[in-house]
Amino acid sequence: MSTHKRTATIAAAMAAIFTAVGMAQTPAPDETAFRELYRQLVEINTTRSVGSCTQAAEAMRAHLAAAGVAAADMQILAPPERPKDGALIAVLHGRDRKAKPILLLAHIDVVEAKREEWKRDPFKLVEENGWFYARGSSDDKAMAAVFTDNLIRYKKEGFKPRRDIKLALTCGEETPDVFNSVKWLTQTQPQVLNAAFALNEGAGGELDKNEKPVALQIQAGEKVYQDFALEASDVGGHSSRPTKNNPIVRLSAGLVRLGAHNFPIALNQATRGYFEARAKLASPEIAADMNAVLKNPPDEAAAERLWAINPGWNGSLRTTCVVTEITGGHAPNALPQHVRANVNCRILPGVPIAEIQQEIVSVLGDAQIRVVPTGDPGMQTPLPPLSDHMMVPVRKIAQEIWPGVVIVPTMATGATDGRFLNATGVPTYGLSGMFHDDEGSHAHGLDERIRVKSLMDGRRFLYEVVKLYADGAD
Repeated sequence: MSTHKRTATIAAAMAAIFTAVGMAQTPAPDETAFRELYRQLVEINTTRSVGSCTQAAEAMRAHLAAAGVAAADMQILAPPERPKDGALIAVLHGRDRKAKPILLLAHIDVVEAKREEWKRDPFKLVEENGWFYARGSSDDKAMAAVFTDNLIRYKKEGFKPRRDIKLALTCGEETPDVFNSVKWLTQTQPQVLNAAFALNEGAGGELDKNEKPVALQIQAGEKVYQDFALEASDVGGHSSRPTKNNPIVRLSAGLVRLGAHNFPIALNQATRGYFEARAKLASPEIAADMNAVLKNPPDEAAAERLWAINPGWNGSLRTTCVVTEITGGHAPNALPQHVRANVNCRILPGVPIAEIQQEIVSVLGDAQIRVVPTGDPGMQTPLPPLSDHMMVPVRKIAQEIWPGVVIVPTMATGATDGRFLNATGVPTYGLSGMFHDDEGSHAHGLDERIRVKSLMDGRRFLYEVVKLYADGAD
């Protein structure tokens, strides 16, 4: 071969390589459309203070309409007095009108974010070094965008599932004390969210130090949120005439006792499954402690060591109650007349709130400290079952995308909108397929983020697993 021909051949080969690389780096057309939908949703401010869920719901409805979803199959619902708190409900109809639908639930409201505190504008989606940054980029507009994208893709493909697929993009998950779409809908229009089961936020995946997916979580149940007011009072007086009954001192002593108190370890199907699966991935020392807390009785010393490594592990094992606020006194030169502390409890499912209240009273050991539940009563809901009906599709798609990944049941130690649905008899599971490292997503904090690859992998996972659920038998 002549030098000229050899040079031309090499040049052609190099051009082919560069073309292939360029194609690999350029998102597929449907991913480009998804990125734009995600960007638009993230950049619509949906904070309680100045934002509008309704605006975000309308934007997502426009995307669905452009894909061919009929106007009659979509509605935006909000109380007349709360026009900015709209929730989008959309339906892709299935073949079997007798089969109960599957519900895809995600909230589109976000926690407040101040520009002066963030490195980047919290309401501009920034892609940087393999991460998306913005308020709501993870919690929960990642799932909201993916679920909306699911319906768009199914509609464009002509996919006709066996059962209806409902989409609910709701408002107020972050501020349920003001308003919450799911709670309002279950109370006023329960048929809107009625389903065989729901997929929701509440679980992700765990990456190892090399960013390899090692554990995929599925959430089944959550702890019960309950605040208690602890109060002590006295007649007060001049600070030059102290007495033995200082309410601040009394309450402080009681709070020290409460802070040192551990509620008993109690495992359920989700937490036992979590520690059994997680022990297989842990170092020998941590695995030994995890197995030790699974014994009857559980090893408290092992639980203490796990607590020091990961406070979330302790929260999964037992009810926790922690002091979050304290106020008292009225002048620097006066004896306090009243002091009040807020104690926030996250109670294990199945444990009565009154039982925890009585245990707090017992631990305080002071009849002059009053303990009263505050806010809405915590919702005790049944744990949704981790049956083969739920687990087989998860295992199948997970092994196709992340071979060797371990499926890990988990219980949320916080609170999601799933508590309202579980209470109505709609089993609700946290499932996203979106993996995080040990640092997490910074949800509710500064510079909230999600790995670009994690979002795209979660998009692929949820697209496939929802198809299996929607086409499967009861």
